[in-house]
Amino acid sequence: MKLKDPSLLRSKAYINGEWVDAVDGRVFGVHNPANGKLIIEVADLNADAVTHAIDAAVPAQKSWAATPAKTRAMILRRWHDLVIENTDDLAIILTTEMGKPLAESKGEIAYGASFIDWFGEEARRVCGDVMESPQVDKRLLTFKQPIGVFGAITPWNFPIAMIARKVAPGLAAGCACVLKPAEQTPLSALALAELATRAGIPPGVMNIVTGIDAPAIGKALCADDRIRKMTFTGSTEVGRILMRQSASTVKKMSLELGGNAPLLVFNDANLDVAIEGAMLSKYRNAGQTCVCANRIFVQDGIYDEFAKRLAEKSAAINVGDGLDDGVDQGPLIDQQGYKKVLAHVDDAISKGAKVLTGGKSHKMGGTFFEPTVLTDMDSSMKMFREETFGPVAGIFRFTDEEEAIKAANDTEFGLAAYLFTENTSRLFRVSEALEYGIVAVNTGIFSSEVGPFGGVKNSGLGREGSKYGIDEFLEIKFVCIGI
Repeated sequence: MKLKDPSLLRSKAYINGEWVDAVDGRVFGVHNPANGKLIIEVADLNADAVTHAIDAAVPAQKSWAATPAKTRAMILRRWHDLVIENTDDLAIILTTEMGKPLAESKGEIAYGASFIDWFGEEARRVCGDVMESPQVDKRLLTFKQPIGVFGAITPWNFPIAMIARKVAPGLAAGCACVLKPAEQTPLSALALAELATRAGIPPGVMNIVTGIDAPAIGKALCADDRIRKMTFTGSTEVGRILMRQSASTVKKMSLELGGNAPLLVFNDANLDVAIEGAMLSKYRNAGQTCVCANRIFVQDGIYDEFAKRLAEKSAAINVGDGLDDGVDQGPLIDQQGYKKVLAHVDDAISKGAKVLTGGKSHKMGGTFFEPTVLTDMDSSMKMFREETFGPVAGIFRFTDEEEAIKAANDTEFGLAAYLFTENTSRLFRVSEALEYGIVAVNTGIFSSEVGPFGGVKNSGLGREGSKYGIDEFLEIKFVCIGI
């Protein structure tokens, strides 16, 4: 791995401002999913290390909370600037450990940095209220204060953006964190910690615990009553476990969980816009996003034309090592992910789906999978109920608006949905009827630091980003003053 700044490639965990090994010297390997080669071995910490990190975070948080918001904002701004300045190196690290094309990695870094910038600004805008009192001898005030130390567990699919989206608002609010990155992608997290240190974030305020025993580390975070909030992005199954484990200490929770995003295309849609939106939503990060279109519903009047054109564009996607020039799609993250995608495709074909393009392992082998378009999908297939998390577009046919809404909502999940129509009335009707926390209309890309990100039903709790995101890390204190 050739970096302009080799010191960004770290192999030790980061606790209380120091780079540390596991007490027993254990390590685990981080591998490049494009070729299976070992990149580096990283410190494999256990649950005891979580306690040490919390020991450091508690006093550090008190001091950090007492730091003027303007100063916290300036430090976060320096962190943002350092992330942007080191985009090339960060992108190489990200692509090497995760697999996405370099162009996508650079886009993710800019996206992640935007949250650091945004919440640095929001740090200066945390305000309480003076309320009108119903009694002449009292004055009523509210303060917003940092919740304290929070635990964060982040996924492998966006290893820089998800950390920035969780850590930046917490630090802006005056909290400290203990973060467990995904074992597949710890290097991006450690590089971010290195840049945070250079920016001036004090020791103990940001701690990174690397390790492969995610259940034990997660349980240690949930069980410690000094952790006052947990924020997690991952599967609904694990989210439920974390909620149960946090119940005894009554933590505040932010959970971004599984998705099963529908993409609805009506007869009156602009077909060029709909195809482009479907491509962006479905194939970004090889389909390994929690908001990518998992079920594509197309009205029967344009079904055949939409499917034909989507297949043509999908077949033209250049699959390869994300570090190579001109690559549009990299490998799936690991064998587990690859096998799930293959199982979903095989299940659909066995139940009558037709393959327009793809449908099998890519000629590069490993975990590379062909961009795939399937038609004649129905609700009996796994892809209707489960999140595929791969480059497979399954197209379902519908007749009218009511049928489309019913099918789209027929899931336990409710994170993101997409809608393509040129009818303004339908735009509002369907957007309001869809049971999702996010609805994107006539676009396949919606996420930014400005909009609130989060789901309903079994897709989670709370919102990340936007003016609402910092509230997840604040407590409201009511003060009644007799005069």
